[in-house]
Amino acid sequence: MTESKAFISGCKGLTITPDEKAFFADERPWGFILFGRNIGEANQIADLTASLRDSIGNPDAPVLIDQEGGRVQRIRPPIVAQYPNGAAIGEIYRRDREQGLRAAWLMSRLHAFDLMRFGITIDCLPVLDVPIEGSSDVIGNRAYGYDPRAVAEIGAAASAGLKAGGMLPVMKHMPGHGRAFVDSHHKLPVVDVSFDELANSDFLPFVAMKDELMGMSAHIVFTAIDPDNPATTSAKVVRDVIRGHIGFDGLLMSDDVSMNALAGDIEARARGIIAAGLDLVLHCHGIMDEMHQVARVVPVISGDRLRRVQAVEAGFAKPDASDEAALREEFNGMLAIA
Repeated sequence: MTESKAFISGCKGLTITPDEKAFFADERPWGFILFGRNIGEANQIADLTASLRDSIGNPDAPVLIDQEGGRVQRIRPPIVAQYPNGAAIGEIYRRDREQGLRAAWLMSRLHAFDLMRFGITIDCLPVLDVPIEGSSDVIGNRAYGYDPRAVAEIGAAASAGLKAGGMLPVMKHMPGHGRAFVDSHHKLPVVDVSFDELANSDFLPFVAMKDELMGMSAHIVFTAIDPDNPATTSAKVVRDVIRGHIGFDGLLMSDDVSMNALAGDIEARARGIIAAGLDLVLHCHGIMDEMHQVARVVPVISGDRLRRVQAVEAGFAKPDASDEAALREEFNGMLAIA
């Protein structure tokens, strides 16, 4: 099989176009990601994931999605149930820790039942960001709460539910997006607190879950670590914080390279992401010119990138024997009394 290149790509619509198919065949992204614009109905989603894999000749190519629940849920009713946001799970946890952890596991296990039917194998959750009062609602109620230790526990339960269903999680947004006072989709957030304060809050959930196989970076400047570059393009943040202090040696992908927190054109951004030591560039929007810019500058996967990719590819397990109907009934019962 031809080697893959160090990026994840989206596509523009409900089916892949001839141009997209040719691009994928030539440039060989490691995996793909789906967004709301790619979602029509159940059979179409399954056909799309199959055609994406077929375009690169890899029936096991990863297909990712952001299926958190709440406002970040790409596949919605009537195709799948509408799930609650992270804050709702956190509220159950605050009333009853064991019930909260069970709810987090159940919701992820149900996501896996939903998504695996469509050929989607990686869900970009848990959200391990710890918001502070007054911060941007770009995270907001996506977060499990304000206590980093609770966030870590709930995140671990959510990750375990996905893995029980045969999927893999992606921790986000490393090393923490909770203090952002602007939305990184539009502007660059700058966080001015000390390293010690970050280490005692924002970084804690990621330290607790450092052995997970995949993480996604945050487009945020931490002035105490690197005042000039957001984490996604900061070799210092990657080396000293994510790989160093946190101790994460898994596959590190960028948040979307198209987000306006990053400076320069798409090619410059992609170069910066790779130079900073991230493993994969994530490009979500399916804009062909931008996809070519990314593909021009990312390397073929080799060395430590290859080791981490292979760990992910070996990390998928067969789903457990859970009874879907029984788990849905249990989860819905929890929400009814929440």
